[in-house]
Amino acid sequence: MTAVQEQAPLREDDSVPLLLVADPDERLGHDLILALTGRGIEVAVCTDGAEALLRVGSLNPDVLIISAGLPTVGAAAFVKAVRTRYQMPVILGIGADDAEEAVRALAAGANLCVARPYRLDELLPLITGVRPETQTAAQLLTCGGIDLDSVSHVVRVDTRPVHLPLREYELLHYLMLHAGKVVTRQQIQIHVWRSDKVMTNTIAVHIRRLRERLGDDPENPRIILTVRGIGYRLACP
Repeated sequence: MTAVQEQAPLREDDSVPLLLVADPDERLGHDLILALTGRGIEVAVCTDGAEALLRVGSLNPDVLIISAGLPTVGAAAFVKAVRTRYQMPVILGIGADDAEEAVRALAAGANLCVARPYRLDELLPLITGVRPETQTAAQLLTCGGIDLDSVSHVVRVDTRPVHLPLREYELLHYLMLHAGKVVTRQQIQIHVWRSDKVMTNTIAVHIRRLRERLGDDPENPRIILTVRGIGYRLACP
């Protein structure tokens, strides 16, 4: 399993939109992970059509992006198989030489084509427009006495406004999206810092500062708990 595939989320929280990317170029999928997780969208990546069909069944993603050059199971065959059971939108990534396969995939039930390599400004409206009711509900996150408004970027603890620097705000936002669940340090560095670099000490420093701003005891925390050897969990009483 590749480093990119290890980041594929389990479908534990279906309030967060999930995008499944099937593309033989791991770097393209990796770039989407870094770009979209900062926008509150989970991304799972696989590199061939056979694995992608398995992941569709196990994850039930909200949106699919598939390359017209998908190996093992081609794009048209993949779309045809998906359409026998599922109705989620299928976006086809095409290059200059993919016209014939694009025609076949659209005939099989793909919804639309976009240029590959993918452009965030083109993809984001397509992905976020799939479940507008979920996006609206996700604007206000609550965990115990903590409220986070993702539109106004306002955080309150027991109704008291708390100012957070941007990175600490993004860290809290990610923890609240996964409240009650353990998130690894690697997930945090990719989803919050959008980086592959190991930064255990940097994360620990920001966690400590965030605890202090939330009124949590850094030495004996009850809100942001350390899961030794793994990562952190935001506890909601």
